[in-house]
Amino acid sequence: MKYQSLLAGAAFIFCSLSGQAQSQQGWTDLFDGKTLNGWKRLAGTAQYKVEDGAIVGTTVMHSGNTFLTTEKEYGDFILELDAKIESSVSNSGVQTRSHFDPAGNGGKGKVYGRQMEIDPSERDWTGGVYDEARRDWLYPLSLNPGARGAFKVGVYNHIRIECIGNEMKTWINNIPAAYVVDTIDQKGFIGLQVHGIDKEAQAGKNVYFKNIRIKTKGLKATAFPAGVYVVNTVPNSLSPYEKTTGWSLLFDGKTTAAWTGAYKEKFPDKGWKVDKGVLTVLSSEGKESANGGDIVTKEQFSAFDLSFEFKLSPGANSGVKYFVTLSEKNTGSAIGLEYQILDDALHPDAKLGRDGNRTLASLYDLIKAEKQARFLRPIGQWNRGRVVVYPDNRVEHYLNGIKVIEYTRGSDDFRRLVSISKYKDWKNFGEAEKGHILLQDHGNEVSFRSIKIKKL
Repeated sequence: MKYQSLLAGAAFIFCSLSGQAQSQQGWTDLFDGKTLNGWKRLAGTAQYKVEDGAIVGTTVMHSGNTFLTTEKEYGDFILELDAKIESSVSNSGVQTRSHFDPAGNGGKGKVYGRQMEIDPSERDWTGGVYDEARRDWLYPLSLNPGARGAFKVGVYNHIRIECIGNEMKTWINNIPAAYVVDTIDQKGFIGLQVHGIDKEAQAGKNVYFKNIRIKTKGLKATAFPAGVYVVNTVPNSLSPYEKTTGWSLLFDGKTTAAWTGAYKEKFPDKGWKVDKGVLTVLSSEGKESANGGDIVTKEQFSAFDLSFEFKLSPGANSGVKYFVTLSEKNTGSAIGLEYQILDDALHPDAKLGRDGNRTLASLYDLIKAEKQARFLRPIGQWNRGRVVVYPDNRVEHYLNGIKVIEYTRGSDDFRRLVSISKYKDWKNFGEAEKGHILLQDHGNEVSFRSIKIKKL
């Protein structure tokens, strides 16, 4: 009895010291390893239980997405947990600063907010940021392909999520994955997801969560390595990380100091306007470069990473061109490689060219952008474009974070495409060592903002 008492006393002292150490470090357990105290199930009908020190969620046919959420809400925090998914047939996720609408989803209730995705599929976007039931993907892991493969199916993986101020960062097994700057949601609950399923092969599959802990005081943001792309949803702004890693604004929301008219000495007196943080080319009934004309950056660029947001009016046509030299004398728009900006549904140009190579985000008249409908924002809403030109002349087009084109300037394939395009008579088209960035006046109203660039 005395021996057992000594053991019990030692265990009590150890637990007390352990608890004190954890408390001193500022961490609080969100899961006690035995019960679901402090948590509640929302939305679907999938089941959650505690088994061997882990929360186990099990998929249920036709349940819809089901969430186990904290009863408390959290603002700034660092969250760590271990997660395991036993099959690649379904996915999961961790909600952050999220909310519940009891009237949503036809009265079944709807959870919405930023989610760190757990994606065991071939796509492998675990660590990406998805805005559940609201804005869809914010940070697909196509923006940071080096983090793909960090998550392993069938074993526990360590997850770290930082939400500090307007910044959200994620890590999978200590590998930096996603970086989002977003002002929506300053606080909300944390949730664990069992994804809805509609196939028998997906039913009865488990996802496991354990060692869930949170820190809310004395927070210090963990630095990301240089070179990770940031999705910054704050218009016309650069985060401190973006500034220190070489990004600069080509449009600050107020002035056009970085731009001038194509073939002109100054910015156009008409045809363009700056209003409420937006740069807009005005309509001239579809007459190409007949109003204000194209505008170009005063500076020329060679290898670069260019991001911009654009908003189309119904039936509009425009473009963002690069490697524009202004050495060619051309009627209408200046010559250059073009990221096509187009209302594919209403503008007739979408059906011209060859095999769809004049549609939105395509390399105009050369290569069709391979797009999925779910990643497109409706006409009248902001879409995010991106063009990356590497020092070895590889080029990528992105639309809302998804890579839709990849090619190499000057390659045999590229020159073959030029030879059968409208550019066939332009010598060495698209192969200039450097050139201007151009926003096109195609006679339709199109707006731009958050235009930023990084030299590579």
